Amino acid sequence: MKKTNVIVTGKSYLAPGIISLWIKEEEMAKEAKPGQFLSIYCRDKSRLLPRPISICDVDPENGVLRVVFRIAGAGTEELSKAAIGDLLSVLGPLGNGYDLREGCALLIGGGIGIPPMLFLAKELSKELTKEQMTVVLGYRDQNLFLAKEFEAFAEVVIATDDGSVGIHGTVIDAVVSNEIFAEQVYACGPTPMLRGVKTFAEKAKIPAQISLEEHMACGIGACLACVCQSNEVDTHTNVKNKRICKDGPVFDSEEVILA
Repeated sequence: MKKTNVIVTGKSYLAPGIISLWIKEEEMAKEAKPGQFLSIYCRDKSRLLPRPISICDVDPENGVLRVVFRIAGAGTEELSKAAIGDLLSVLGPLGNGYDLREGCALLIGGGIGIPPMLFLAKELSKELTKEQMTVVLGYRDQNLFLAKEFEAFAEVVIATDDGSVGIHGTVIDAVVSNEIFAEQVYACGPTPMLRGVKTFAEKAKIPAQISLEEHMACGIGACLACVCQSNEVDTHTNVKNKRICKDGPVFDSEEVILA
C-alpha cells in the first residue's frame, strides 16, 4: 500500500455515467489482487476524502491498472473529467480481496459491483476452463457495460431490472432459472443483491464470498466509518463489527450480517 501520483493512460465511456480509466503504476499493478480497491483523491481540496473505487483489471507487464466507476456525486464527477496524461493522487491497493479456491465458480455482479468481477474472472481463468465458470450480471437496463469482456473467460448470463435483455428479474432469478452448478460463489454488488446471494448460498450449501459496498472515509481501517455487523467479536473493536475497508471488503458470507 502506498500513496503516489499516477498518470492516466486510457479513458473511455462504457455507458451513460460509466467511466473507464487506465492508470500507470507498476508496483500497484504487480501487487493488486481481485477484490481490492484504490482510494483516488480529488484535486478540489474542499473534498478531503478520497473516492474508493474497485480495481477492474490489471496488466502487470505494462504496469497499468483499470478502474471503472459510475458518476454518483461531485467527487466522481470530477474524476470523470480526468484526461489522458493527467496525474491523479492514488492510495492502494487497499483491502482484502477474494480467496481464489478450487471448484466450479459462479461469479455474480450487480451494477457497479460488476467491474471487480472482471479482474476476478481473469485470474480464475488461469486455473478454470470456460465450462467451469459462469458469470451472472445484473443491470438496470440494456446498457450492458463490460458484459462482452467477460465472454473471454466464462459463460455469461444477464439479468435486467426492466427485462430489456436476458432474464427479467434479479441475478438470483437468473441463477435459479438457468440451474447453474457451482462449487464456489463470488459476488459483489448492492446490499439487497448480496442478501439474496447469501440466502441462496446457505440454502444450496455452497461457500460464498461477498464484497460489500459502503461509504468509506479513510480507507485504511482507522476511522471506523464503514463498519458492518459480524457474527464474531472483532479483536480491533471488541464488538461484533468488521471494518469493510480493512477487514474486507470481501468476506465469507457467513461472517457478516447484512442489515
